Amino acid sequence: MDRNIVYPGSIPLDSDLLNTNRNTMVAFGYLMQMALGTGTVVDGLLCTPTIPPSLAVTVGAGSILQASVVDALAYGSLPADATDPLVKMGVNLSASSFSLSAPTTSGESVNYLIQAALQESDINPIVLPYYNAANPSQPYSGPNNSGSAQNTSRVQRVQLQLKAGAAAGAGTQTTPPVDNGWVGLYVVSLNYGQSQITSSSINTLPGAPFLQFKLPALVPGFSRQQFFASPGTTNFVVPSGVSVVQAHVWGGGGGSPAGTDTYASSGGGGGGYARKRVAGLTPGQVIPVTVGGGGGAGTTNALPGAGGSSSFGSYVSATGGQLNGGLTVGTPVLANLGGYGVGGDVNFFGGWGTQPFTYTVVGDFGGMGGDAALGGGGTAGNVAQSNNGQFPGGGGGGVGKGTGSGQAGAAGLVIVEY
Repeated sequence: MDRNIVYPGSIPLDSDLLNTNRNTMVAFGYLMQMALGTGTVVDGLLCTPTIPPSLAVTVGAGSILQASVVDALAYGSLPADATDPLVKMGVNLSASSFSLSAPTTSGESVNYLIQAALQESDINPIVLPYYNAANPSQPYSGPNNSGSAQNTSRVQRVQLQLKAGAAAGAGTQTTPPVDNGWVGLYVVSLNYGQSQITSSSINTLPGAPFLQFKLPALVPGFSRQQFFASPGTTNFVVPSGVSVVQAHVWGGGGGSPAGTDTYASSGGGGGGYARKRVAGLTPGQVIPVTVGGGGGAGTTNALPGAGGSSSFGSYVSATGGQLNGGLTVGTPVLANLGGYGVGGDVNFFGGWGTQPFTYTVVGDFGGMGGDAALGGGGTAGNVAQSNNGQFPGGGGGGVGKGTGSGQAGAAGLVIVEY
């Protein structure tokens, strides 16, 4: 920020104070531009019915940020600077009221537009005291002792305007267009015979540039999380002020087959994983979230279950651990396939469930369950061990000879960060 330099004993100049004011305004303008950009932003200016209700509305105190120039007109003795762009703020400390009229023809309705713009003006003219430079003891009234009044404040305000549309059959009336240099804020609709305006008559104009949230509501990106861990489908609702999320999805782990008197069993496949950043969302948008269940344990009469797929809407998904196509009941020795991520910025395969192996000291062991990202597969087991897959998405561990039922895979998971 630019700062003026003055020295002891030097004669103070009017430009010293004027430049201080201008430099401060420029600094704040660039600060606002850094935080909110160069587009128009409106805060406050809430439009409400009057109390008691009438055919009038009140627009409350508020502010507007709008692109302008440093000074379109000379600022005191400083020349105009109409070439350098600057974001400026206009502030209204008090409310404004507007009176409206209902249509006079039966069956008709009319829309009123309330629009706003930055207004800058010089006000508060008074006759200032001067002195005669040739004789400083002689007071002057106004410049050159002319008695002329001069403006003493340059103010920036929110200019508000009510613009009436044409009355037409109810439901066919149109809203007046927003004028060049202005921004539309509200539409107030009145019907024939209406004598009071209620809140249902007032609607925010689509696209009105109201500030959606304040700094205390801001948090570091993706520092908030919502977990979906129960198998099935539910909804994620995009929170206020959020337009970008990051979704992590794990498919469910596959179950392992049963062991038989002849064979130990292979491990279940691990669920796939994917991560995707999803942009362009709108607050309140509903996105279905599906969490895949873990595959059930195999039995001596049935193959194990495959893990279920998980997804975040249609944006990203991950399949669960699958069964090897050659796997049959009674000969559970083939490795089972892992799942895989689909549509993510990052896509991982789940680990395969391994074939059973022989541990020479203890006996025949089942295969290892396939790992998922962060979810371990069930460990290889003999007849005395239980080896379910680990959450999220781990495949069930294989079991030893004669164990009977295999082990279940772990359920999948969806985490949404915003």
